[in-house]
Amino acid sequence: MPDEIDAYFERTEWQEEAAALRRIVLATGLTEEVKWHQPCYTWGGHNIVLLHRLKAAIGLAFMRGSLLKDPAGILEAPGENSRHGRRAMFTSIAGITAAEATLTAYIHEAVGLAEAGVRVEKPAGFDLPDELAAALDADAALQAAFEALTPGRRRYYAIYFGEPKKAETRVARIAKYRDKILSGRGVNDR
Repeated sequence: MPDEIDAYFERTEWQEEAAALRRIVLATGLTEEVKWHQPCYTWGGHNIVLLHRLKAAIGLAFMRGSLLKDPAGILEAPGENSRHGRRAMFTSIAGITAAEATLTAYIHEAVGLAEAGVRVEKPAGFDLPDELAAALDADAALQAAFEALTPGRRRYYAIYFGEPKKAETRVARIAKYRDKILSGRGVNDR
């Protein structure tokens, strides 16, 4: 595993920034592992934070970030449909250095939440687009496979199928992903 972690840091264009973030996280006593092909930092078996890199920035993604207080206002949701995770992104060593004390405090707070067993409240459910509901009603195999998916995969499919403005596009997406649903895979699974 150390080779996989070292390779991650060698292939990023954000090498100095990645090394600075890594140093900050490791100084808090978290364990470095590889999950989802990136460095993941854990405490007592709980995923606390990931090193999160994009083309335009690099930062830390907190797994239960929505529970953090964030008095410094540096955390952002990675997307409009994100419920739990929050990230702090940087484009320079100076930005990371300026936020070091805040990041350390947030990591300690995240560890405390994990140790206390605090979980993010999940919403009761989600709405299915009309086209997906009709497809499930018309196809028993598709309905059984959809219901067998994990709740997160079902939610993501519902969001993904409901995005297009045109009904024809929603229907086409459902048809395109039918085989993936039948095989128990999510939208982005290979």
